[in-house]
Amino acid sequence: MASMITKPSHLRSILARTGKCLAVNWTKTSFGSERSYASKTDGESRIPKIYTKTGDKGFSSTYTGERRPKEDHVFEALGTTDELSSAIGLAREFCIDKGHTFTDQLDKIQCVLQDVGSNIATPRSSAREIHIKKTKFSSQPVADLEIWIDEFTEKLPPLTNFILPSGGKSSAALHIARTVCRRAERSVSPIVRSGEADPDVAKYLNRLSDYLFTVARYTAMKEGNEETIYKRPE
Repeated sequence: MASMITKPSHLRSILARTGKCLAVNWTKTSFGSERSYASKTDGESRIPKIYTKTGDKGFSSTYTGERRPKEDHVFEALGTTDELSSAIGLAREFCIDKGHTFTDQLDKIQCVLQDVGSNIATPRSSAREIHIKKTKFSSQPVADLEIWIDEFTEKLPPLTNFILPSGGKSSAALHIARTVCRRAERSVSPIVRSGEADPDVAKYLNRLSDYLFTVARYTAMKEGNEETIYKRPE
């Protein structure tokens, strides 16, 4: 799994390691960015500032070094993907409070979303081989989601009605994450169609929304909460 690649202005990131995310600092090098896992040593007092002021004029940098307006479709997609990870993080906290055992899957998904961001932040039109190698997105995370979806589906009763986001706080929070995921997919799709990002990125987001829908239903069932069924207003 490719690790998250960012420009120096993003000092904090996440790296997937043995199913968990570790904090990473990224520093500029002659070829892009390098990661450092070293903690502060004795006698070292410098603390990197979270702000760099490089975006004060409304521009930001892709991993390939392009300066683009902050409203560029790449940064829109990156922002929505970040929002998705935050929504999943909130849902995960509700699920932990209820003792659900699948929260490790949510951990892994948040790490994969960092890899999604890496790929999006590396437009192929300006990427060199080293950029592409570092941010390559594999199809394995898509396969993982499909396995999880099938496992949850086998435990659920057949869906015979339209349901509304409901079923308790955990379930409702997962539904919110699902809707953000759909928006992230819409923002990423044109980038993928233009050949600027890996097709598996779009596949992952498409499958992730199905996963979040399924696990939301499973959560409601495990907590003994009823889902609200759609009824046509009279």
